[in-house]
Amino acid sequence: MSRARQTFVWSAAALLLCLSGSAGLTEPEQVDNIRDVYTKMRACWKPPPAARANPIDITVVVSFNRAGEIFGYPRITYESEAATDTDRLIYRIAVMEALQRCTPMPFTDGMAGAVAGRPFAIKFHIRKPPPQPEKRAWLTPKIL
Repeated sequence: MSRARQTFVWSAAALLLCLSGSAGLTEPEQVDNIRDVYTKMRACWKPPPAARANPIDITVVVSFNRAGEIFGYPRITYESEAATDTDRLIYRIAVMEALQRCTPMPFTDGMAGAVAGRPFAIKFHIRKPPPQPEKRAWLTPKIL
């Protein structure tokens, strides 16, 4: 193989390697409006399984800096009244894990300047599934 051809083959292989390596890397979707902030947070939310804690509603107030990192300390401002101390603790941990997964928030330049330091009240609603209707033998139609 000639020297020029060998150089071409190696260059093409290097280019393919670079392209295939970067194809899996995607830039995170940019957050350009307030609705996107809430959508992104809901996508990061993973409630604990019902076997570990009773479903509750919880609200966290959090602020971000221009870089999309958490500014100050997040505060839990609401938890369902009927929640036990164990439920509260488990859900607080889940909220903090969601914040860790979502930060830094990939703000666009315009959004970063608009939201820096402003508080967001993010509500996580976890509703119990509706109770299943009770099956009673005397309510089912009889087939004779």
